[in-house]
Amino acid sequence: MIQLSQFVRARRAPMMGLVRMGALLGGLALLAGPQANAETVKAGPWRSIFDGRTLNGWTPKIAKHPAGENYRQTFVVDHGAIRVSYAGYEKLDGQFGHLFYKTPFKAYRLRLTYRFLPEGGLPDTPVWARSNSGIMFASQSPESMTVEQPFPVSVEFQLLGKEGDAPRPTGAVCTPGTTITIDGAKVKEHCTPPANAPTIPNGTWVKAELEVLPSGAITEKINGVAVHHYADVALDPDDTVAGGAKPYILAKGAQPVTEGYIALQSEGHPIAFKDIEIQELTAH
Repeated sequence: MIQLSQFVRARRAPMMGLVRMGALLGGLALLAGPQANAETVKAGPWRSIFDGRTLNGWTPKIAKHPAGENYRQTFVVDHGAIRVSYAGYEKLDGQFGHLFYKTPFKAYRLRLTYRFLPEGGLPDTPVWARSNSGIMFASQSPESMTVEQPFPVSVEFQLLGKEGDAPRPTGAVCTPGTTITIDGAKVKEHCTPPANAPTIPNGTWVKAELEVLPSGAITEKINGVAVHHYADVALDPDDTVAGGAKPYILAKGAQPVTEGYIALQSEGHPIAFKDIEIQELTAH
């Protein structure tokens, strides 16, 4: 299990470094993007992976509980959206969760809309986790996670809401158990803030789009604007964030990750997701 001090330092990264690192790192990413993503692909039809009524096809995995247990109804369907609810909780107690779609994907475009809810958080939610969630992808399966594991080995398209008066732009990229490259260089930080993403008040619906090309080039968009370009997802044997995942990573080594599961995160703050669609891609 991850040491608390390591965990807090890693997850604070998107807040502590947004201003001083954002322009440099994000600027490099955006310069690299058009060249990295200039490949021709064949796109399939868009299809919904959430029926708007049930959680059919989705598997919860919440820390301290086995895969498949929707502990205290953390994930519910409400008015056509998947909502993270803490109505049944007395405290978070480190029970970070993820809701996994049943099928792994290789190359695709994913789009959805989300909004952080203004109320319903828990008093022991860490400061960094307030108005904080994410879309995990290139992920291990929920069944391969240990019971105590807080985060899957994956890449996170991090979603942030407004907390306080300082800028807190959404759309960072975080790497629990993995590494990525930006502008051809391996990124050392756990979370890399975007260069040009907005700070969005809670309660506002936001469109998030993710593109994973057959080459491994990845683009994140917020409300139609590209905020990150990166590539070369690989397992990271030196990771300290995906606590409990070390045996999984070491069994595979520092190999490229070319497919994986998609999951929606419950990280201590209520959030809703809707209009979840995917379009699979193949090299052309």
